[in-house]
Order: sequence, then C-alpha cells, then structure tokens
Amino acid sequence: MPKLKTHKGAQKRFRVTAKKKIVHSRAFRSHLLVTKDAKRKRRLGQKAVVSGADRAAVKKMLPYEF
Repeated sequence: MPKLKTHKGAQKRFRVTAKKKIVHSRAFRSHLLVTKDAKRKRRLGQKAVVSGADRAAVKKMLPYEF
C-alpha cells in the first residue's frame, strides 16, 4: 500500500493534543479589532477544539498524527 500524503495546509492549521483532540486557532482576530470588545478579543486568542462534524475530514488530511 502506498504512503499517504499529509495535507500541508491542514498541517499548518491544526494540532493534535496528547489526548488526540484536534485544536485550531480562531478566525476574526487579524484586523478591525477596534470594534470588538476586549472579552471577545481574548476569547478569539484562545485555541478551539474542532467540531465533531469536521473531525473526520481533518483526520483524513492528517493521516500520521493519530
């Protein structure tokens, strides 16, 4: 069976934790920050767990992370 290729875009955007959860950075943190309140900006700076609906697709793009 041939080796599988890792999706390089997914490799840069997702990380797998020790308990095999997939985490990503949140969007909407790069510009137009004046209109967003401090609580929202703090929350956007934290990592988020990938939803269950998207988990299978991300696992397929990262075959050697699990």
